[in-house]
Amino acid sequence: ITMPCQISKSVDYVHWFRQLEGQAPERLLYLALSKRDVQWDSVLRGDKVNAARGTDGKSCTMSLRKLAKSDEGLYYCATWGSAQQLPVTNYYRNANQNNEDSPHTDKKLPADTSPKPTIFLPSINEVNHQQAATYLCLLEKFFPDVIKVSWKEKNGNRVLPSQQGNTMKTNDTYMTFSWLTVTENSMKEEHMCIVKHEKNTRGKDQEILFPAVNEVFTPVVTTTEPPNDCLKDGSEVTDTDFTKACARDESEFANSTKACLKDENNTVQLQFTYNSAYYTYLLLLLKSAIYFVTTSCCVFRRTGVCCDGKNS
Repeated sequence: ITMPCQISKSVDYVHWFRQLEGQAPERLLYLALSKRDVQWDSVLRGDKVNAARGTDGKSCTMSLRKLAKSDEGLYYCATWGSAQQLPVTNYYRNANQNNEDSPHTDKKLPADTSPKPTIFLPSINEVNHQQAATYLCLLEKFFPDVIKVSWKEKNGNRVLPSQQGNTMKTNDTYMTFSWLTVTENSMKEEHMCIVKHEKNTRGKDQEILFPAVNEVFTPVVTTTEPPNDCLKDGSEVTDTDFTKACARDESEFANSTKACLKDENNTVQLQFTYNSAYYTYLLLLLKSAIYFVTTSCCVFRRTGVCCDGKNS
């Protein structure tokens, strides 16, 4: 079956959607009218659905092949023109009903409505404790809301498993975000976030480069090796060298050793003084106790003598 879509204004792209009963709408493909280029989404393959521009340049058609019971639903086309008018036309029920026109909505938007990316790199805590790293790409201020984001390694062709948040409306434009989690084995690779949107410059995909995790987080290693292993002034440093805390010359080690010995001597002297005072105090306390006992004995002895004299 072939479904026509009549366009009232000059536009660059036409999007075709399908909505199955009880489900949200999903885009099937979009057509670049000037290039007659079709870009399919992952919903249906090219041998199932296709689109073509009309001879007048202001219309297009979508063909649905190999019809089945599962194809029953609502089909529609959507266009965003240079005047930012949004006509939505040609609704189909069960893929064979007549079209109905719906009113369009005027939009006043900035001249550049391509996605504006902001990148977020992994945290050092995630890398150290979870042996994983998460890249996040925030895309803002784009219109229309139809966008596709994928991830791959810089020098690879395989699309990597990733996650994407819901597309949200902010004023008159939209925003979304996508993130990729890489394992420890992939931290040495650079990764790219691929953004497909009809308002991209010259219609090309945005390729946003994320640096390798190992380049972002350079390891710093502490060492207990002797000072003569450290790098001297004037020596060359290679990429594989780790940072070491080194003194400038041997005199610094001598001075630091003297300072340590001096501090140690001061500590011993202070401890000796403390011990001397402590034992002196104990000795004085013991002498006071002996004096108290001796005095008490003398007092009791004199009291006993006096008592005996009176009784006689």
